Amino acid sequence: MKYGAHCYLFVERWSDSQLHLLDLAKELGLDMFELSVGDDIVFDPFRTGERAASLGLDLLIGPGGAWPLECDLSADDKGDRAKGLAWHKRQVDVAAALGAAAYAGALYGHPGVVKRRRPPSDEYDRTAEGLHELAAYAAKQNVAIVLEPMSHFRTHMVNTTDQLLCLLDLARHPNLSVLFDTYHVVTEIRDYPAAIQSVGSRLYALHACENDRGVPGGGLIPWDPIFKTLHAIGFDGYIGLEGYNSGLGDFAFQRGMFHNVCPDGPAFVRQGIGFLRDLETRTRRS
Repeated sequence: MKYGAHCYLFVERWSDSQLHLLDLAKELGLDMFELSVGDDIVFDPFRTGERAASLGLDLLIGPGGAWPLECDLSADDKGDRAKGLAWHKRQVDVAAALGAAAYAGALYGHPGVVKRRRPPSDEYDRTAEGLHELAAYAAKQNVAIVLEPMSHFRTHMVNTTDQLLCLLDLARHPNLSVLFDTYHVVTEIRDYPAAIQSVGSRLYALHACENDRGVPGGGLIPWDPIFKTLHAIGFDGYIGLEGYNSGLGDFAFQRGMFHNVCPDGPAFVRQGIGFLRDLETRTRRS
């Protein structure tokens, strides 16, 4: 398994002045580093990509920066769906310039948009059309499209692995896979092993987050069964730590985290990766 961390554990916004964090990631023993992109994130992707490659770090990206609400693959309005596809294609271009392995997140909708209604009968079908086109576009640039179920507090579209698998079946493209976030699904599913088993070979990555979005271990997430199941399905992908550095002024508060779960990014990573690697070894032997 390959271990990584999200840039938000260290910095509020990626830029060319943050390249030293890639060196820090390597010093912390990481294999992967995840960046958030968006309309307010300005940097030279070639510089970041070259630095990461020189260190042997894989890159993943996701849409954590500014993302216009009308750019939504699931929108009722056809024009907004077209804007969403165009916007996501631009992020795929960034991923390709970086040499990033994947573009990942709740790409099927728009995080923060929760429509409290019975879903229209064609909502999944029209979303699947956009995902198919996006996956085909990304495949030509060797960028995987990885979709993440999110809590019903963040989206009405896809909250469970069953819903996501349904959407993938409708989209019908081999360049679509799954990111499983232990924090987001803690309010959505009861059986973590069964959910992971259902995804099987389509599991691309796992965000290893505790139920309070703090460092893994000591909370409600059933880590032993999760890792036993990862071994059972032959998973050898990315496991990433994700959270918000609560020592960066108001950054965590602006992101909706109101308690001090990550005052020190490097300490968070050392503790979390140590716990996860030990868990991987122990559960492999059991």
